[in-house]
Amino acid sequence: MNQILLPADARRIAHDAAAADSGGALTRRQQALLHRRGWLRMLAPRAAGGLELALPAAVRLEEAVAAIDGSMAWVLTLCAGAGWFAGFLPPQLARAIVGTPRLCVAGSGAPTGFADVGPGVDGAAGCADARGASFTISGRWDYASGAPLASHFTLNAVLRQHGQVLLDGAGKPRIRAFIVPAAVVTLQPSWRSIGLRASASHSYRIDGAVIDGGHGFCIDPRYASTAGPLYRFPFMALAYVTLAANLAGMAAHFLALAGPAIGRRHHGASGASLIEAPGVRARLDGAHAALATARAAFYALLDQAWAQVAAGDTLAEPDCAALRACALALVEAARAGVDGLYPFCGLAAAAEDSELNRVWRDFHTATQHSLMLPGPALAL
Repeated sequence: MNQILLPADARRIAHDAAAADSGGALTRRQQALLHRRGWLRMLAPRAAGGLELALPAAVRLEEAVAAIDGSMAWVLTLCAGAGWFAGFLPPQLARAIVGTPRLCVAGSGAPTGFADVGPGVDGAAGCADARGASFTISGRWDYASGAPLASHFTLNAVLRQHGQVLLDGAGKPRIRAFIVPAAVVTLQPSWRSIGLRASASHSYRIDGAVIDGGHGFCIDPRYASTAGPLYRFPFMALAYVTLAANLAGMAAHFLALAGPAIGRRHHGASGASLIEAPGVRARLDGAHAALATARAAFYALLDQAWAQVAAGDTLAEPDCAALRACALALVEAARAGVDGLYPFCGLAAAAEDSELNRVWRDFHTATQHSLMLPGPALAL
C-alpha cells in the first residue's frame, strides 16, 4: 500500500473536512480512506500484519494530512500511535489485534482507573511475569480521539491488590498499560471542544471487565516483542515529534489561507490594500520563513535520530531532550505565525463555517495537548 499522500486522497480529505467538522466525526469516506491505505496500522509490527513504517515517513504523512484537515490527522496520529503498542504485546495477541477488520486503536494516557490483580498472583510481578495473571479493570478515561471508530482501546490503570494500591520502589502507585476490545468499553460522549471536532475525542468507561494479563504491557524497549528500530525509539520522543508535526501542518494550512484573506481586506482609514502595507507583508513573509526554518531543523534532527536508532544505537536522554526541544521550537514557530496573522484576516476568520476559522479552531485546540505547552513557560 502506498503511504504517499496521493492527490486523489488529498482531495477526498479536503472535500469532507467541513462536513466532518459540523457532524462531529470523520465521514464514512474519510474512515474508508484510513482503512484502505492501512494508515491506522502504519506503526504496528510488520510481523503482526502492520506496515511498520519508518518513523520519519509516518511523521511526514501525518503532517501532510494535517495540512488538509486537522481532525483527520489527529485521529490518524493518535490511533496509529496506539497501534504502535502492538510491538510490546505477545506476538500471537499482536497478530490477532492487528488483523482485526477495520482496526482502530483509540485510548487515553491518564491513569484514571484501576486494575485489580487477580487472586494467587504476585502483585509485584513485572510485565513479562504478569502474562499468566488476570486483572479486573474499572474506571473512566477521557480524550480518546477516534473513539467511535475504535475496535480496541488502550489505557493506563493503577494496580491494586486486595483493595490496596500497589506501590513501586519509589513509593508511587504502580501503573500498567492495557489494551482491551471495544466490546468491554462504554462510550460516554463528552467532546465539546471548539476545534478538532471530528476527532470525536470522547470519554469511555470500563466497569469490572476481567482482562487476561497478556493484554497488559510495558512501554519499554526491554519488553518489545518486535526487534525493529521503531520499537526501540523512545515513546516520549515519538509522541513529541508526531504531535508537533500535526501542529506544523495545521499552521501551514492557516498561513496558506491567511494570505488571500488579508489580500481581500483594505485599511479602514486609507482604503489601501492591507496586503500592500509593508509591515503586514513582512509579517506574512516572516511567518512563512520562520515555519520553514523550524520545520527544516525539526526533520533534520528527526532523520538523524532515526538513523541512529536504525543503526542499533540507543537514543540517550540528551538526544531525546534535543529532539523534544526542536519539536517545541517548531510548535512555537507555528503558534507565532498563526497568532501573529489572525488579527489581519478579517471577520471571515471569525465565521464558524469558514475554512480559515475551522483551521484556526483546530490548531488552537491541538496546542492544548499537555505535551505542547510552551517550553519557556515550564521553567517558571
